[in-house]
Amino acid sequence: MNDLFDILNEQSKNEQRPLAERMRPQSLREFLGQSHICEENSLLRRAISLDKVGSCIFWGPPGTGKTTLANIIANSTSGNFVKLNAVSSGVADVKKAVEQAAIDLKTFGKKTYLLLDECHRFSKTQSDSLLPAIEQGTIIFIGSTTENPYASMTPAIVSRCRVFEFKRLDKETVKKALYKAINDKKRGYGQLDLEVKEEALEHIASLSAGDLRTAYNALELAVLTTVGDESGKVTVTLKDAEQSIQRKALSYDENSYYDMLSAFCKSLRGSDSDAALYYAHRLIEGGCDPLLLLRRLIVHSAEDVGMADPNALVVATSALTAFLNIGYPEGLIPMSEAIVYVCEAPKSNSVIIAMNGAQSAARSVKDDTVPPHLRNSVFADSDAKARSSQYKYPHEYGGYVEQQYLPDSLKGSVFYKPKDNGFEKEVKRIRREKGKE
Repeated sequence: MNDLFDILNEQSKNEQRPLAERMRPQSLREFLGQSHICEENSLLRRAISLDKVGSCIFWGPPGTGKTTLANIIANSTSGNFVKLNAVSSGVADVKKAVEQAAIDLKTFGKKTYLLLDECHRFSKTQSDSLLPAIEQGTIIFIGSTTENPYASMTPAIVSRCRVFEFKRLDKETVKKALYKAINDKKRGYGQLDLEVKEEALEHIASLSAGDLRTAYNALELAVLTTVGDESGKVTVTLKDAEQSIQRKALSYDENSYYDMLSAFCKSLRGSDSDAALYYAHRLIEGGCDPLLLLRRLIVHSAEDVGMADPNALVVATSALTAFLNIGYPEGLIPMSEAIVYVCEAPKSNSVIIAMNGAQSAARSVKDDTVPPHLRNSVFADSDAKARSSQYKYPHEYGGYVEQQYLPDSLKGSVFYKPKDNGFEKEVKRIRREKGKE
């Protein structure tokens, strides 16, 4: 009786587990996606089949199979398997696992695999406590992370591991997994009189953005909240799917954030308003503060457009002012206008070249005595005032008169060199008339 009760209790617990957890593959045969890592005769697949997996790090977006593959390795090995989470586990937990691993290896010749979820969250102290065990082979480390390990983890750990990069699952792979969940009688909805419309599956697979966990959760929500007909049949329609997964998961990790910000800036410089608009709104949808993008926009209006169209700076700063006064979301309209303006404006980096040249001269030139006729004469002696009187007031000469402004040590230096783009053509013509070209 107790045995029957235990079986029924276990079945009840299994039914209460989320669909994504129930459908987690138990073997490489069931594992979907990541063919570049798990295809036949691949390095990792051979290592798993021979029980020769070394320390490695699985890096990639959420819902792509990192923890699942680690569990498959655990199920395939003859060794022990210890699972920790870098957020909740401390140095004491690591030391305890390492000490037990050393005992098992020495006494029974049994290997210990240590799976560490969110391994990028491990501090240097925690990493240092683990490093000797990895070096000596006391444990085989398997890290799982959504962050770039080369940037977020201790280099000493990364250098001793093989890094496998996981990719987002394509739509067809996600749909294949959903079909399996619908038909699986033991772990999915195979025992339920269920029909999921093709367009509903298509919608869930599209908006899950390659995250299988998100797709499973959406399917589960749609099934559990859809009322069956008189015969008990449950039909999930496109409308049900739209309500269960209303938008893409648009969050991003730190590495992706900086990649997108870089792409936004380079799209501005490259005059691609479509790309710049996309990256700007993709960043905002993921949680980026629009003010950060507006500040970058102002910088690029001067750095990349500059004197080719001085009005770009006016438009960009006006967009910032408008956003501060209007707020979100209407403030995104003038921001988008400014992005288009800066992208479509002619480009010239002559201002930043001039700035860099002037900065370099200011730092390197030692003798930069101001020419006598430009000095302040208010508190000068009679000789200095006499020299100051040699200053030519430009407005007495029609607005411009040639005279020396730079110190003697920099006389003849040219920092600003207008190009032939946009308004700078006119600037170049005026400078040529003044004999500056």
